[in-house]
Amino acid sequence: MEYLEFTNYKYYLLVLVLIHPIIALWWKSFERMGAKSWQAFIPVYNYYVVFKFGAGKPWWSLLMFIPGIHIIMCMVANVSYIRRFGFFTIGDTLQGIFFPYLILWKIANDQTLPALAPTNWASPVEVAKRTNSDHVALFLALPILGHLVAYVLSFRSKRIGKKSAIKEWGDSIIFALVAASIIRTYVFEPFQIPTGSMEKTLLVGDFLFVNKLAYGPKVPVTPFSFPLVHNTIPWINVKSYLGIETSRYHRLPGFGTVIRNDVMVFNYPSGDTAIYDPRVPDGLMGHDYHGILIEEAKLLFSNKYSTLRDQVSLRISDSITKELAKQNLTPNLEGLRQYSNSLAVTEVIDSKGAEFIKDFEKWKAKARKVLSEQKIAHTQNGIISHYGLIYRPVDKRENYIKRCVGLPGDVLEIKKSVLYVNGKVAWKAPNQNIMYDIKGEKLTSRHFESLDLIASTMTQDGDFSTDDSSYVTVAYLTRAQVSQLKKLSPKTRFVPHLSPQYSDDPKHQPTVSELIENLSTFPKDFYTNNTITDFTKFRIPKKNAVVKLTKDNIAWYRRIITAYEGHKLQEKKDGIYIDGKKATSYKFAMNYYWLMGDNRYKSADSRIWGFVPEDHVVGKASIVWFSKGANIRWGRMFTKIQ
Repeated sequence: MEYLEFTNYKYYLLVLVLIHPIIALWWKSFERMGAKSWQAFIPVYNYYVVFKFGAGKPWWSLLMFIPGIHIIMCMVANVSYIRRFGFFTIGDTLQGIFFPYLILWKIANDQTLPALAPTNWASPVEVAKRTNSDHVALFLALPILGHLVAYVLSFRSKRIGKKSAIKEWGDSIIFALVAASIIRTYVFEPFQIPTGSMEKTLLVGDFLFVNKLAYGPKVPVTPFSFPLVHNTIPWINVKSYLGIETSRYHRLPGFGTVIRNDVMVFNYPSGDTAIYDPRVPDGLMGHDYHGILIEEAKLLFSNKYSTLRDQVSLRISDSITKELAKQNLTPNLEGLRQYSNSLAVTEVIDSKGAEFIKDFEKWKAKARKVLSEQKIAHTQNGIISHYGLIYRPVDKRENYIKRCVGLPGDVLEIKKSVLYVNGKVAWKAPNQNIMYDIKGEKLTSRHFESLDLIASTMTQDGDFSTDDSSYVTVAYLTRAQVSQLKKLSPKTRFVPHLSPQYSDDPKHQPTVSELIENLSTFPKDFYTNNTITDFTKFRIPKKNAVVKLTKDNIAWYRRIITAYEGHKLQEKKDGIYIDGKKATSYKFAMNYYWLMGDNRYKSADSRIWGFVPEDHVVGKASIVWFSKGANIRWGRMFTKIQ
């Protein structure tokens, strides 16, 4: 992987290191600390002096130069510094943490303020001075849990002169948080598999270690964040970060580069705009906002023809009810209503589709307004209330995991469910899961259950489905499972389920329904025909490569130009404009990757939302360290990921 050498972060750290001591007027108080005034102007060494004087730990100055950690250490330096000059109150501590300069200027300009000796923990008076502010520092470091730890462990007998439990555990917790944050940000991070998109390679309930040194750790874009959580503080469901300090993308050197077929963890590319609904597992966070927006636009358009839609919905509902009655079954009324309405919306869109296509941008704008202002989303599970729309910085977008099947510059194509890379059949993961139509000699569920496969039901998405006669019609299987079933039934054929492209036939004139269906896969364009099993040949963008732009291919690059590389794109009758200038070509600023799930038919991956920019790459999934389904899966623990 190549590295984008953006210098914003370097400049920021340089400014912090050089300017903060000057603004704080350290040279006016250094002599009272036992140092020389001129030492306040020596970068790095001045922090060494401050940490030695304030906290008694001069080596902490090294942590000032780790991006993300530098904020915490700057706060620690300021608070410990002002306390040595007698500023112990809660207000003083809060100022020291959030805006220390008023106190620092007072210390610098009031030569009568002496530097105090370190706290005498044998003196009740000195301990009392700092007790309340120690509580504040501990609470801000680790709310509630920090105090629980301190009080639970404070039963030990106290010796005269020993630090208070709050101070002792406050120091320990702050240092532990700093150390854990460094490891989580720059070395490895635990990750839990939330969905089945990588089955059977990875299972729901697998816990992984993500190796960030494999490709080089990213410097945090939003370092001002709550430690040890990603983008939401659990239980209270609020953002875990502030956007008051941000930086451009920069990646530190790693042990290697991305290798084709690595299992990769990355920030969700389609998560720049997200529906803010962090409830787990029922929330909408991590879902494809752009796909939800399109579906909402369809619904709003169908409202224009609500009478027709309701008639269609009633007809569908009556038909299903009659079929169920023949089987002496009673429908779930709410589920039937939602299903009938969903089909009715599709039918209305199909019948009035030309109008929808013509005014698509208008309906998307209305849908965006509904999502942002009314704060509701219509899904297959009904109407979901949420907290509106939110912009996510790159490093705070949801973490996804897929297999990297395409590198920058590779030419990819999918034909009849088979992936081709640079003209050759791609490597297949041993446990790649494919959807098969069962043909020839029929098989019953008993054959599949013998392989520990689970039947799909009305309430459970399983490994196979049966018809009314209990014969299996469709199954999701690995190659090994297909081989086992063929031994049981040699005359049974397992045919990959296909969704062919109409564009394979150059004479075919697409229907309105087919044009609208194109919005479900990347690049979500009416006139670009791709499906889950058949994808037009394309080249993955590579840094510094130049592509010719036309009205026929611009759909593939819209999000790259706008969302990922920050330009303004306009498509006019007389051509394509980038940043106000007419453009016939475009030079890519970053490398891009193509990722797909091993559970090919149940994976929302690059086939849905497109390319993964290099600044979204988090690390390589290395090992499964724990796994739990209905029970603990002991055999999967500490296994290497293939």
